[in-house]
Amino acid sequence: MSNNILKYESDIWKTADLLIGAGIKQSDFPKFMMPFFALVMVESRLIREANRIREEENIEDTEDFIEIFQLEGLGYNDYVIRKEITLKDICKNDKTFDTDFDGYLKAFDAETKYLLGVNKGNDEEKFLDITGVSGLLKKKRILFNTVKAWSEIDLLPFNNSDITTLEEHIKRKWADISAETAGEQYTPDDIISLISELIATKIEDNDEFLTIYDATCGGGNLLFGVEDKIQEISNRPTATYGQEWNDALYALAKIESRFRKDTYIEYGNTITEIGKFFDKSFNIAVANPPYGVDWKGFEKEVKTDETDRFHALPSISDGQFLFTQHILSKLENDNGFGVIVHNGSTLFSGDAGSGESNIRKHFFDNDWVEALIQMPQDEFFNTGIYTYLWVFNKNKPANRKDKVILIDGSNQWELLKKSKGKKRRQMNADNRKAIVDAFVNFEDVQLDGKDFAKVFDKWHFYYNKQSIILTNVDENGKAIQMPTKTNRAGETVEEKAIKLNPTQLEFTSLEGEVKKLSNFKITTFDNTAYNSLEDYFNQEVKELINSIDYKESNLKIHTAKAIYSYDTEKETIVETTVAEPVEVKELGNGKILVKATYKKETKTKDASIRITVELSKDTVKDYEIIPYHPIEADNQKQIADFMAKYVTRPFEYSDNVIGVEINFNKIFYVPEQLTPITDLQAELESLENELANLENELGL
Repeated sequence: MSNNILKYESDIWKTADLLIGAGIKQSDFPKFMMPFFALVMVESRLIREANRIREEENIEDTEDFIEIFQLEGLGYNDYVIRKEITLKDICKNDKTFDTDFDGYLKAFDAETKYLLGVNKGNDEEKFLDITGVSGLLKKKRILFNTVKAWSEIDLLPFNNSDITTLEEHIKRKWADISAETAGEQYTPDDIISLISELIATKIEDNDEFLTIYDATCGGGNLLFGVEDKIQEISNRPTATYGQEWNDALYALAKIESRFRKDTYIEYGNTITEIGKFFDKSFNIAVANPPYGVDWKGFEKEVKTDETDRFHALPSISDGQFLFTQHILSKLENDNGFGVIVHNGSTLFSGDAGSGESNIRKHFFDNDWVEALIQMPQDEFFNTGIYTYLWVFNKNKPANRKDKVILIDGSNQWELLKKSKGKKRRQMNADNRKAIVDAFVNFEDVQLDGKDFAKVFDKWHFYYNKQSIILTNVDENGKAIQMPTKTNRAGETVEEKAIKLNPTQLEFTSLEGEVKKLSNFKITTFDNTAYNSLEDYFNQEVKELINSIDYKESNLKIHTAKAIYSYDTEKETIVETTVAEPVEVKELGNGKILVKATYKKETKTKDASIRITVELSKDTVKDYEIIPYHPIEADNQKQIADFMAKYVTRPFEYSDNVIGVEINFNKIFYVPEQLTPITDLQAELESLENELANLENELGL
């Protein structure tokens, strides 16, 4: 890369001084700067390519030269190519500037005018909207000075890769000031280098085109950056494919694509517009998809998608895993390799059975995950959070089948001499080499006495979420026993409850008043206070019955043969017989349920209120997180052994759901080394001695 290219970063930002003076909000700077950056970029490349063709073809006739130039498919501007008039020339005369600038814009070919937004109607896609922006600047009386400032920026000496680097730095600042989504479009050069070096370890040395795909390509920084770096380290021919939904960024990427060989950029939403590259699959995929962005706006399209690319759906608040699933569907099944940038939530968000967990499980079930690499904090331009590289391989070598390497690159960085937004750190060549070497060697590594890379069987990240129904017991470990019955299948099963025939209910109300109920089928009511029996039920009876707490209300259920109550100290239901000799029996832990229901009038029965009482087991639904084993019989034994060791109450198995999560913090956690107690005591004694000496000196 030519180091001189970055000197234009400050020159470009000087053009913003005119915007500030005109009272334009800083957050709107990208809108006013992008079109002119594109204009300067296009002009420089047209001139560069024209000079190349003249040198290679040695054509003297102007019309022949123009015909050959247009056949190159690079775009065209009659002012620049035929008349050799540049923006800088136009700005030499402020009297004729308006006419000349308008003619200059209209002299572009149709596609370039379409991308720049020259004279676009209100109902058309304006992309960079240079006509609209120019009109606004003209009203502010700064159009001429703005174009003149931009015309002084000479990008002619620099190649595609150089200008891509400059774009990265400029668009990073645009992201900062316009408060765009963190990490959405701008991947720093050192991360692009790392991704390229990881890809290079998988590239075979042959003459076949290496196809590279970015489903969220933005302005093309990552896609084109990876291509440039791969071409530096490999002779393999490349073809790049990208798709972008942001109008201005798509236009920038599309314009640049014309100056690159075998590059195809499409406009549209990757998640909903599936017609783009529908018939293609790719060798390589790279992406830095938006994270923390909801997909409510196209929820219907996602849920009715018929492409089978979405195995499961993530939370509506974060659609990054939608892009990942799409990308994997576009990777060649027998030769597909991808590196995708994500934030940490993709590693662990969502419980077992959730969309995120099921998506991770889908990736691991298919054995597509080869590596997960943690990046340093403060690595990206507009976010300080940790980010991670998911490294996917649809053709893992035999010795890596069902295995995954985790690499902790969080400490592989050096401080920048000057921060770039929130980017304060970068990975130098040695930092990247450590990560790439660990990936290539695929074995456990320690650096400076700490774990740096660890290889796991993929099953390590699976777990059972075993749901159980726990039965509460009394102090003696006993629960009330339910009678059994034979179901329709001929199986002996427990009844759900024991129904009592109460003669009286005695309980203490919330106000401390002792109340008694002896009417369990109510058909009459005070019609001076209530409009109907149902009204009486809703306003009086239901509220009263719901207030009864068998543990707190000193409840006693009288039947013809016994009285039932709950001993809160022993946590057991007590049955006391009525007949002599009185017998007191502890039935075990359980619930006493008092219910009230309203029965509507039928042809044969009057409306009534029914009060019933039941005894049942006191159960609670719970779950246990248990390590997973891929062999079903061993997994069931593992669950059973866990339950026998850790669950002491009676229980029944319920659903078991398999989840997948990756906890980097737990895997690479280094406990803080505590100071030995002897050292602390010695330090304390030393401080006490110093204090005593000070007191003596002060005569205290």
